[in-house]
Amino acid sequence: MNVLTRNNLKLLMEIHQGPCVSIFMPMHRSGSETQQDPIRFKNLLREAEERLITQGLPAPEAKELLESAQKLLQGDLFHQHQSDGLAMFFSPEVFRYYLLPFIFKELVIVTDRFHIRPLLPLLSGDGRYYILALSQNKVRLLQGTHYSVNEVSLADVPKNLAETLRDDDSWKELQMHSGISGGKGKLSAITHGGEVDNKENIQRYFRRIDKGLHELVRDEQVPLVLAGVDYLHPIYKEVNTYPHLMEDGIGGNPERLSANELHVQAWTVVRPYFQKAQQEAVDQYKQFISSGRTSNRVRKIIPAAYHGRIELLFVVPDFQQWGTFDPSTDEIHLHKREKTGDEDLLEFAAIQTLLNGGTVYVVEPEKIPDTGSLAAVFRY
Repeated sequence: MNVLTRNNLKLLMEIHQGPCVSIFMPMHRSGSETQQDPIRFKNLLREAEERLITQGLPAPEAKELLESAQKLLQGDLFHQHQSDGLAMFFSPEVFRYYLLPFIFKELVIVTDRFHIRPLLPLLSGDGRYYILALSQNKVRLLQGTHYSVNEVSLADVPKNLAETLRDDDSWKELQMHSGISGGKGKLSAITHGGEVDNKENIQRYFRRIDKGLHELVRDEQVPLVLAGVDYLHPIYKEVNTYPHLMEDGIGGNPERLSANELHVQAWTVVRPYFQKAQQEAVDQYKQFISSGRTSNRVRKIIPAAYHGRIELLFVVPDFQQWGTFDPSTDEIHLHKREKTGDEDLLEFAAIQTLLNGGTVYVVEPEKIPDTGSLAAVFRY
């Protein structure tokens, strides 16, 4: 599984029976280093096992917990070379992994909850977008970031227009009355010959694609860039139900373009969108700075994030604020160094903001619209 959504995040954030193991590692798409990825993965699993045993889990139970992850070594995970990073999470009741267009540092965390801080750039306001590459012969969905792109598996969409027509009752009726053979080769020839290549049939095809896509990204709030020959764009837009489809798209036949070529062209479409959105967020912070609807104080932001009051949150990467938060009393204790039972409260604020429908921008310190390591705009 390789689609990271807010629902996936929510699942990971729900309280689980511990211990919870979080593993992050870079992967390689080509070259000799691809042969080293399985070895690195084995080493990380060995490290996870050692930590589980050190924390008091009996060795047989530690091996059993790692069993699902170990099985991936016998599968296709390290033979596809289609991603830049692997994020894996498992506990006695959960096993999830994501192949993502993001380069992670090697990391193993074993605590009583999943560690998802490295995922935040992918879920932030300028983190991700999708590319839907459409032709009558093929459909691809890609998940991109500024730096890389990854193809996403599509399970519930037709492979091409011909498949849609073969499954369509009206086409079966046409076959019966016209004596057209249902053979794949003849149907393909007719499709390419233009007898069924009309707007109505293409709309049927696109509706099925939209339905399958909806199930996959219905709770997403990231841009979708359409790639296809020019006359297909308005037809798809007529049936599209995803609210974040970009007005501009990529022209030409996407079958002739690699994932990397689509990525380069799509970034030129989404870059102004991301830049505008982040600048508007900064402007909104500055506009409300004297109204009481903004803050850069951890003690004020943490409970506001938990109670769903944050609309926009800016947070710097690679900085931790350790401490504890009691949701029943909103009591916060801040510590300069990590203590037993602590959590990273900046990560907590970002996650709660996302789960409550807010937008998070992971930015460098100089781009925070105030002093400190985080800043928020409140809904009220």
